[in-house]
Amino acid sequence: MIYPDSFEDKIKFTRIRELVKESCMSGLGKEVVDEMTFSTNFDEVNLNLLRTNEFKKVCLEEDNFPSGYFIDVREPLARIRTEGRFMEESELFDLKRSLTTINDICRFFNKKEEEDYPTLKELVAEVAVFPFILDNIDGILNKFGKIKDSASPELARIRKELFNKQNSISRKLSAILKRAKQDGLVDADVTVSIRDGRAVIPVPAANKRKLGGIVQDESATGKTSFIEPAEVVEINNELRELEYAERREMTRILIEMADVIRPYIDDLMESYRFMGTIDFIRAKARFAISINALLPNYKKKQNFIWKEAIHPLLYLQHKAVNKEVVPLDMELSDPKQRLLLISGPNAGGKSVCLQTVGLVQYMFQCGLMVPMNEGSSMGFFKHIFMDMGDEQSIENDLSTYSSHLFNMKHFLRYSQKETLILIDEFGTGTEPMLGGAIAESVLEQLNLQKVYGVITTHYTNLKHLASQTEGIENGAMLFDTGRIMPLYKLQIAQPGSSFAFEIARKIGLPENILSSAKEKIGQEHVDYDKNLREIVRDKRYWEQKRNTIRINEKKLADVLERYQLDLQNIKKERKEILDQAKAEAEHLLSNANKEIENTIRTIKETQANKEKTKQARQKLEGFKELASDKKDKDEKIERKIRQIEEREKRKANRKKNKDSEAETASKLRPGKKETPIEVGDNVKLKGQNTPGEVLKIQGKEATVAFGSLSTTVKLNRLERVSNKAVKRANISNPNASYSNVGDKVRERKLTFKPDIDVRGKRTEEAIQLVLNHLDEAVICEVPQVKVLHGKGNGILRIMIREQLDTLPFVRSFRDEHVQHGGSGVTIVDL
Repeated sequence: MIYPDSFEDKIKFTRIRELVKESCMSGLGKEVVDEMTFSTNFDEVNLNLLRTNEFKKVCLEEDNFPSGYFIDVREPLARIRTEGRFMEESELFDLKRSLTTINDICRFFNKKEEEDYPTLKELVAEVAVFPFILDNIDGILNKFGKIKDSASPELARIRKELFNKQNSISRKLSAILKRAKQDGLVDADVTVSIRDGRAVIPVPAANKRKLGGIVQDESATGKTSFIEPAEVVEINNELRELEYAERREMTRILIEMADVIRPYIDDLMESYRFMGTIDFIRAKARFAISINALLPNYKKKQNFIWKEAIHPLLYLQHKAVNKEVVPLDMELSDPKQRLLLISGPNAGGKSVCLQTVGLVQYMFQCGLMVPMNEGSSMGFFKHIFMDMGDEQSIENDLSTYSSHLFNMKHFLRYSQKETLILIDEFGTGTEPMLGGAIAESVLEQLNLQKVYGVITTHYTNLKHLASQTEGIENGAMLFDTGRIMPLYKLQIAQPGSSFAFEIARKIGLPENILSSAKEKIGQEHVDYDKNLREIVRDKRYWEQKRNTIRINEKKLADVLERYQLDLQNIKKERKEILDQAKAEAEHLLSNANKEIENTIRTIKETQANKEKTKQARQKLEGFKELASDKKDKDEKIERKIRQIEEREKRKANRKKNKDSEAETASKLRPGKKETPIEVGDNVKLKGQNTPGEVLKIQGKEATVAFGSLSTTVKLNRLERVSNKAVKRANISNPNASYSNVGDKVRERKLTFKPDIDVRGKRTEEAIQLVLNHLDEAVICEVPQVKVLHGKGNGILRIMIREQLDTLPFVRSFRDEHVQHGGSGVTIVDL
């Protein structure tokens, strides 16, 4: 049951019907559109939706669907049910073309696989085709829809005589016209004309008596007379008789054809009913494409979940001006969310939301696809009741509020679990306190009757009821309090504010009026409305925060996944390197004894010949160097493995000491003495910008990790940096990671120069340059550095020596090469 009778007008479904009609190709389909109505038969709705969805696929994927001649010839077919009646040439030609289209449609679907268009193939399976009728029509009509000369022997004879008579008349008229031009009776450019089916010669009125014949017609001005010469009058009469005979023969042929068609009229009517159905389904599919509609999930239940549903008419209106429509998310599920009570500001979209629910549900049960997200699901209802707009009537003695109460009476009497109710501005039209109380009682009763529905209101008591009653859920149309404008977005699970004072203030109502109104309404009501606004504001804020956190978590998960992949690759490379190193070591050891034995044998065989012995020793030394290189490679492999393990430990330490770092950083205050550097602190070398992390402290020395490299540095060479400084360093190079720190170090190795020239520099400046250069040498693993200075800089040399003595890798100093732990410093006097 649909209530009221004006339901389609209220939800604008009449406009939907018009748009579907515009996509039809014939009156056949338009008639079916007019018959389209709300259905409570689930199987029927399901079949209509499946057919429409399959035809949508045809429209999008097929380009050879036959759509040439959707012509309605049911009226001529009905006429020839009476014996002796016949179809005209044009009507018979339309019958031929439309039957060909029906045959082509059946052939199109029959060639497809069963799984492609199952319901449409089932539809065409029972459609009759009429090759016998088509063959008979082709026997009498040519490709232009005219009866052929060969339709009968008599017609062929008549038309042959007609042709001969016409040629005879043409020859005689040409001769008469030529003589008349020579005699000056007609103008030189005059030609033969046809008047009332007879050939005549235009003659000036003054000369009409000079040219013998019959005046068949005159011009409007009377200056020209159309003369049929006496010589051709008899022939024209014979020609007219032949034309009558042709017409009689053509009628006889058409009557015979009607006799052939008459037994199949009922079947033909069914075929044209099929054509109308196909036209209707095609129109629904094309309309679905125009509004981005789809086939959602649906069940024979009342609850539904809509995701990003839109009002189809609003979508088309906004699409024309390149404007987006705010989608609607809604859920009505048993038992906690059956009735949705929507509140919010005026002109905030409440009525549009209500109308969208009614229109989309009605479209769905009329067999139309609906515009919403693929993850949506539709419910199925037997009744839809609506109370929207003003139904006051002078004839029925109904005021606005009386009409609302009359509708409520109908709702309470006929509503049940399978009913969807739609009520706009619930309780309005009378004194607010009384209207609100009645509305609350009606809402409670409707809830007890387990109905589903959407209700809009401004009444606070209804919002309280919804928040305290199972089965009723609050909803709010969001409002931008900053710009004082609605957002047209529905928010479930919270009541909305009417924003009456904000809107009045924006319009320009005086402040004293607003203040007086607040005093009259009472502080409690003002506070309640204020709290609602704050809830809306806070919820929007936390939603934005939640979205930001979700995005950041996704990025973090991507980074973690990338690091885990890198770690797996490193472990794989480590295993491959170890296996390769072990194989090379085994091969080297297996050849070591052989090389020694060969050397001893060579020395013995040459009886300790000096030159041969030297060559053998050189060969053995070469083998030792090769073995040493292999050993160095093995040491590098082991060192790389230790670096990987240390990197993993540092990751764990950073996560473990995150809270302690924040606590340590909070203890640092301007004006207070800085606390000593501890394990886990972020530090940097004085004069450098690259931050590192303290891994271990032993006395006055600390082991610091700079990226994937670690080194031992004096504590007095370090200074603590804040977490913000570390973040700034990372932000300045957002693609920086442990892996590309290694790339940076390799680049520095390639560009690093082991020599430093401090000649001409001041002592303090020279010392700082030397120390900075040595720091770079440590990071780049350069074994030796040369410091170039002048001979007269004795003090500089002494101070540099003192500074070098403090370095962890230099235990003593002399002018010559000093090497300790793979690093050394040489000072060269120039």
